[in-house]
Amino acid sequence: MKITALTTYLVAPRWCFLRIDTDEGLIGWGEPVVEGRAQTVAAAVAELSDHLVGANPMSIERHWQTLTKGGFYRGGPILSSAVAGIDQALWDITGKALGIPVWQLLGGAVRERIRMYGWIGGDRPDDVAAAALERKSQGYTAIKMNAAAELEPIDTPRATREIVERVAAVRAAVGEDFDIAVDFHGRLSMAMARRVLPLLEPYLPMFAEEPLVPELGDRLGEITGATSIPIATGERLYSRWDFAAALRAGIAVAQPDPSHAGGISEVRRIAALAETYGASLAPHCPLGPIALAAALQVGFATPNLLIQESSLGIHYNSGMDLLDYLLDPAVFDLRGGYVARPDGPGLGLTIDERAVARAAESGHRWRNPIWQRRDGSLAEW
Repeated sequence: MKITALTTYLVAPRWCFLRIDTDEGLIGWGEPVVEGRAQTVAAAVAELSDHLVGANPMSIERHWQTLTKGGFYRGGPILSSAVAGIDQALWDITGKALGIPVWQLLGGAVRERIRMYGWIGGDRPDDVAAAALERKSQGYTAIKMNAAAELEPIDTPRATREIVERVAAVRAAVGEDFDIAVDFHGRLSMAMARRVLPLLEPYLPMFAEEPLVPELGDRLGEITGATSIPIATGERLYSRWDFAAALRAGIAVAQPDPSHAGGISEVRRIAALAETYGASLAPHCPLGPIALAAALQVGFATPNLLIQESSLGIHYNSGMDLLDYLLDPAVFDLRGGYVARPDGPGLGLTIDERAVARAAESGHRWRNPIWQRRDGSLAEW
């Protein structure tokens, strides 16, 4: 079997899908994208295709090594995301060729179902408590929320208390048998992290995500040592080498994104590395159905999985949502807060190719917002 073509599709709301064709008719799907840089990642996939057309798609590790290390310049979100989508598609083809799911190729399942969490916003809140209750009514037993809008390096007491009040309102609404994760998107300075996190401890968040920007990763240990809240990070880390320092700093939850961090192959290795530090895996995934399927395949074969993110209903999904490109959306059905193990071959998805083609005719140019502080300087989004 040989690869004959790689085709990318920019589809709403902000995703990039990849189709890899073979001379035996098998097709693999991947999701190579950096949010806001979809066109750039698609161009990187086209460049990498020179190494792949005519090659055996089942030589997954050989291709991963060549694509990540064969060039003189390595790493970074664009290359890692391009490789990630290719890697997902190659695992999909291999599973289909053998008639088994990817989790079986990874050594077999260690669990029957995976707990999921939904997202409720919070940086521009109207009623976060009501949003959390809606997720609870949908069957989720956990949510993630932003608790802060743009912040000053050392913000006012009022701004600090607003963060705490948002989390407190959600906790009061959902009760104690429900988990709340708080995502800071790197918006906290060191000073604000020291101030805010201890104030959130009474509400027992499942984790606090990315309190600091990745550039301050060498100071993560000061944060993990200053709060009882488990610290999570990883959506802007792209390899096991990137994660090594964060794990040494004592993070409790590693969050590689299967569409950014080298795909199934590298997320699997990051999970194993995290296990050696006693840390859990919770793959970052505010993206589309292919990325989620890849994350779940890894999760079913990973002993230290904590929980899995889903983008269903996230506010980014304007126009199209997680299930709209699938012929059988039941694969992601939520029961009691969990998704059941898929038994279909490869990634276990059946992509609606006509829907993908129609959406690609319009494409998208999604860009993240640019935020400013009160004095007009750039604020972290």
